[in-house]
Amino acid sequence: MTRGTFAKASVRDADVGGRTVLVRADLNVPLADGAIADDARIRAALPTIELLRERGAAIVLVSHLGRPKARDPSLSMAPVAERLSELLGAGVWLAPGVVGPDVSERVAELGQGGVLVLENSRFEPGETNNDPALAEQLAGLADVYVNDAFGAAHRAHATTEGVAHRLPAYAGLLLEQEVRELTAVRDAPRRPLCVVLGGAKVTDKIGVLGTFLDSADQVLIGGAMCFSFFRAQGIATGDSLVEEEGVELARDVLERAESARAELRLPSDLVIAERFDADAEHRALDGVEVPEGWMGLDIGPQTVAAYSAEVGKAGTVFWNGPMGAFELEPFAAGTRGVAEAVADAPGMTVVGGGDSAAAMAEFGLADRVDWLSTGGGASLELMEGRELPGVEALLDRDGDA
Repeated sequence: MTRGTFAKASVRDADVGGRTVLVRADLNVPLADGAIADDARIRAALPTIELLRERGAAIVLVSHLGRPKARDPSLSMAPVAERLSELLGAGVWLAPGVVGPDVSERVAELGQGGVLVLENSRFEPGETNNDPALAEQLAGLADVYVNDAFGAAHRAHATTEGVAHRLPAYAGLLLEQEVRELTAVRDAPRRPLCVVLGGAKVTDKIGVLGTFLDSADQVLIGGAMCFSFFRAQGIATGDSLVEEEGVELARDVLERAESARAELRLPSDLVIAERFDADAEHRALDGVEVPEGWMGLDIGPQTVAAYSAEVGKAGTVFWNGPMGAFELEPFAAGTRGVAEAVADAPGMTVVGGGDSAAAMAEFGLADRVDWLSTGGGASLELMEGRELPGVEALLDRDGDA
């Protein structure tokens, strides 16, 4: 498969020697009891950080962590700075805040190759509002800006979009590769293109569904979103999770699918339970009519087999969204089966971040796909053909923003 295009200036081309570089990384790692549960996103940021260190830059890293509404010590970047120090084999310092005189003083003390991690960007209320004053303060910390946070590139925040208009702004290595790999699937896939979409909400996937109905060869639906489609067809869904606002959207998709390029497929069997609980009574359902008092929590074995067969024949596979409640072991078989099929597929395989990436990691399959995206929402928006604010704000390759 031909790699996708990327029209923005790369950090490879930036003059950074002896200069301070503000890097927006995606260090939003999961925490468990204050410790990092999965450092994959930190590791993904290393190539850009190491390149900048080798070229003699002083590096200031900024990222959000979780969704704090105010300063929250449990969501401090301290564990991230510690883990990053271990991975780099060098001292990494934590700033006392995001901006302010104390932060500026710490930045001024950085030497070539030094690394400073700013505190959680969402401790600042102006971050998600893309506050110009915050963006101006951030720009005052550095000479050059690099965005390597693909997972946050679909957000027009102060650290992803605002500051990019105030400094020479380049793409990090991860962001560049994310865009290239994903646009290759969208624009120049090896055929057949098989798209597997799961998760809970049709509204989250409606844009990418529309895109792939016109461009893919198969679109395979799983997860709780299938119940909006079943409801639209008049099929009983029992107590299953149904996104009511997604039912009409699903009906429109079903109508479009009748004349679309892609074959749209829904589950043919399910695993149902009396409640959302690992200990609940559950059974396989031969069919998709869910009885009252029961809820569908996974695709069934016939569907796993059928979907796996399509994945195995595909030239390119794109998967986003789990097939069921895989966090509960009795309902993990569908997601595990699809994950194993993707891992075994001979074609190009791309997993679109979020819960799908978490599932691949949980099942020990993350290293068996060609590209495991760090951005769930960002990957979907890019696949839809939408502009990502954090990418669009970067310099073009000819030097113009």
